[in-house]
Amino acid sequence: MAIDKFVTIESTAVPLPIENVDTDQIIPARFLKATTRDGFGDNLFRDWRYDKNDQPKPNFVLNRNVYSGTILVAGKNFGSGSSREHAAWAIYDYGFKVVVSSFFADIFKNNALNNGLLPVQVSEDFLNKLFEAIEQDPGAKINVDLENQVITLLTTGEKESFEINSYKRECLINGYDDIDYLLSLKDKIVEFEQSRV
Repeated sequence: MAIDKFVTIESTAVPLPIENVDTDQIIPARFLKATTRDGFGDNLFRDWRYDKNDQPKPNFVLNRNVYSGTILVAGKNFGSGSSREHAAWAIYDYGFKVVVSSFFADIFKNNALNNGLLPVQVSEDFLNKLFEAIEQDPGAKINVDLENQVITLLTTGEKESFEINSYKRECLINGYDDIDYLLSLKDKIVEFEQSRV
């Protein structure tokens, strides 16, 4: 699967200050029957976004026009629960490129990285500053610099570094999935094999 190249994103953000959001809340199990990755964004947070008559719930953050952007700022312990890769698909398909939280479930974090979605883990203090800034000004912008592994709240200039696996960092920067990465090394692999003859 080809993914978008990711170096730096500067965007407004959508706040979801709810802790322990699990993968069934991100994409309910009844929507996992599709065989392609397309269309999952339509059902992102489905039971929170829509009522039983499929009408948008006006108070849910994704239904409020005041919030927009390609960055989702979420509460602690995001992506817990089952290991469904569809959760990362739904967030990415909806249009988010980054999820910021103070803690991610490991399986969700790996699924996100494998699907072009960058999970940025920050301190609880910095996360709270992001929530406060967005609440005061929904137009507040955040800069995520993957190359230098730094996230910056542009309204105040406050920044924090974040960790990422170096292999996954290279894949995201170049828009590679695992197969693309291997293909990028084809000349080196051929050269190595020829040197062994």
